[in-house]
Amino acid sequence: MEKQWLGLEEKVAIVTGAASGIGKHVAEVLKAVGATVVVADLTVETGEELAGMYCIKCNVADPDSVNAMAKTVIDRYGSIDILVNNAGLNRPRLLVDVKGERPEYELNVKDFDLMFNVNVKGLFLVAQACARQMIKQGKGVIVNMSSASGKEGSVGQSAYSATKGAVDSFTRSWGKEISPHGVRVVAVAPDIMEATGLRTPAYEEALAYTRGTTPDKLNTDYKKSIPIGRPGKLDEVGWTVAFLASDRAGYITGTTINVSGGKSRG
Repeated sequence: MEKQWLGLEEKVAIVTGAASGIGKHVAEVLKAVGATVVVADLTVETGEELAGMYCIKCNVADPDSVNAMAKTVIDRYGSIDILVNNAGLNRPRLLVDVKGERPEYELNVKDFDLMFNVNVKGLFLVAQACARQMIKQGKGVIVNMSSASGKEGSVGQSAYSATKGAVDSFTRSWGKEISPHGVRVVAVAPDIMEATGLRTPAYEEALAYTRGTTPDKLNTDYKKSIPIGRPGKLDEVGWTVAFLASDRAGYITGTTINVSGGKSRG
């Protein structure tokens, strides 16, 4: 295969949470530019293939599962060149349900722990397991999936926003810690994107309640709220990740790149 501009041929990439949503699009873009992509997801079975990508069942919040996943990749491919730390979840919840009508949409310990276990603890566990191998190799790139809400805050999503703020902080600190060992750490922060298929009616109902509206009124006139005038495309996140994972972005580390159409602050 003729080398492409990004030069990701022969690179081994792990994408967590890649069976659906943004992660699926990121994985497909990386595969399209020549990388060997491993789908690490709780919803797949180890050894099966998803669109030509090898799958490993992995619970990112479980250290044993994460370490076994990393070992499987190393044993099978000999290296880990790229990690896209994408697995995450969101439960729209209010700090206080002022109206008192839907107490299930008030932030509770169960929902708080779930979001932090996956979005923060899981991010740390997978990054650590892969960084150990990358440091041995003397090269590698970790791309963490953040969110504009981690910078801006978001009504009804305070815990989720806090987890993404942690992602940005991890990215800055790890960039300083391990870039001297040849491992870059960056993050991407999408804002309003096209539908992923993960926004279920239950999610829409919860989000609408926390924002004092109804599900049918959640969508807004994006030409007014987004300078570019439209939601982002999922593949646009994928292409941003592919660039950051390539040597073309070799001087970028310890920072978060907005993919927001100009809506979010840098």
